Amino acid sequence: MGKGAVNKLRNSIEDNLKEDELFEFAEFDEEEAKRGGYSNYSYWRSTWKVFISNRLAAFLLILIAALLLFTFIQPQLPNQKSPTKIHNHPETNLPLKNVKPNEEFWFGTNSIGQDLWARVWSGTRTSLLIAIIVGCWEAVVGITIGALWGYVRWLDRPITEIYNIINNIPKTIVLILMTYILKPSMFTMIFAICLTSWIDMARFVRNLTIIIRDREYNLASKCLGTPTRRIITKNLLPYLVSVIMLTIALSIPSTIGYEVFLTYIGLGLPVSTPSLGNLINEGRLLILNPSQRYQLIFPAIVISIITISFYILGNVFSDAADPKNHV
Repeated sequence: MGKGAVNKLRNSIEDNLKEDELFEFAEFDEEEAKRGGYSNYSYWRSTWKVFISNRLAAFLLILIAALLLFTFIQPQLPNQKSPTKIHNHPETNLPLKNVKPNEEFWFGTNSIGQDLWARVWSGTRTSLLIAIIVGCWEAVVGITIGALWGYVRWLDRPITEIYNIINNIPKTIVLILMTYILKPSMFTMIFAICLTSWIDMARFVRNLTIIIRDREYNLASKCLGTPTRRIITKNLLPYLVSVIMLTIALSIPSTIGYEVFLTYIGLGLPVSTPSLGNLINEGRLLILNPSQRYQLIFPAIVISIITISFYILGNVFSDAADPKNHV
């Protein structure tokens, strides 16, 4: 063997020895092996991250949370006036009618001397309470009926007939008839709106359920004897979260709009019950008087903030809840 070949063999052996020093046997750890198959992914945490990354949505979420919090704690704050009390002048004892905003009456007074600041927040509480109750009803009834309508095949025809009957009657007519027949009150308002509010939610859930009900994993679950209730709650509804949340978010401003409309035509809540509808109805009568337009501007601003915020938040959350937008 030549000298060159010997040197080449020696260098190869030295390289192999160096490479052996770079590797070592790893000991088997059963706990680490289990942890290797674990994922800390959370759908709702990922949805929240996508949602909060939208700066406009984050700002509106803080704004609407602050507004809702202030609306419900406002009566407990010091130096707050009653929304139904008529304030009189201390010397003349005459009502302080149409007083412009000042240090004592921050939003001014209305045409009979009531504090508009207190009435705006009391009306906001009333309208939001109606909207939240209607929204919860719409979610529970609409999702339940829609899921059964779309998944249980023998229920399709009877529920479709019921849907066609109710849907072909204009909602405005139903609202007007119910509020006309029954005594005007908060219960009447809620009952009238709830009669038809679930229709749109049920239709959306039904249509989307039909699209995904015959997919392989649903058929496999059915063949394995999984109860219908579990298939609906575990296999179907999670895919509909984005649409459901959007519909619920939009139902709140929509309900407030119905309340304002019914009050506008004279079939809403009694005048003695402050609501955003009553305040808008009172303010519109003064729209042609520049010095008294503040009675329409302040409740209109509150309604605008609520409706626009819920609309944008609903759309952003719907996009964030879509699995396609995060992994």
